[in-house]
Amino acid sequence: MAAVTPPDVFDEQALVERARAGDAAAFSELVTRYERKIYRLAKNITQNDEDAEDVLQETFLKAYANLEGFLGQSKFYTWIVRIAVNEALMKLRKRKTDRTVSLDEPVETAEDDVVREIAVWEDNPEQRYSRDELRQVLNQAVLTLKPDFRTVFQLRDIEELSTEETAAALGISIPAVKSRLLRARLQLREKLTRFFRRKGDDVFAYL
Repeated sequence: MAAVTPPDVFDEQALVERARAGDAAAFSELVTRYERKIYRLAKNITQNDEDAEDVLQETFLKAYANLEGFLGQSKFYTWIVRIAVNEALMKLRKRKTDRTVSLDEPVETAEDDVVREIAVWEDNPEQRYSRDELRQVLNQAVLTLKPDFRTVFQLRDIEELSTEETAAALGISIPAVKSRLLRARLQLREKLTRFFRRKGDDVFAYL
């Protein structure tokens, strides 16, 4: 008997091919699959709900209009991430709230081996703080990062894209991704350390 494909299997490539052939339903399925991730990415970059909604719409409108230009050399998700990042950074430039939003600025090359965790807490601070509070603290700390650092951290440590996929999505080099990710993690570690100090904890017992 022929193998039956489970109904919940997501075949991105097949959907993209159908969408390129004019199947609007296939493209709608791609939107449904990725819209939450794209919105979350846009919100973390722009820090604004309305701007994030605009970025979400513009991303998929541009993706649909330029499907013929998608050559399949990367994942479709990586491609739309790059569109979303560009749209979000354009929002920031228009608002003129941050002059350091370029993803093309020179960067130092980071070491290849970067610890995945922001910090290691042996005596877990969750004994003192709820998970919700810790999550809120981390989210607020992430939002204070410069957009180029925040975007790389979002893609690598939250969306869990590989270094190569992140580089492709942002149009930067792999060393640039590693450098920005390292800086983001170090800055977050510092910010979290300051938070727990203010709370009266001996953070260095955890780090």
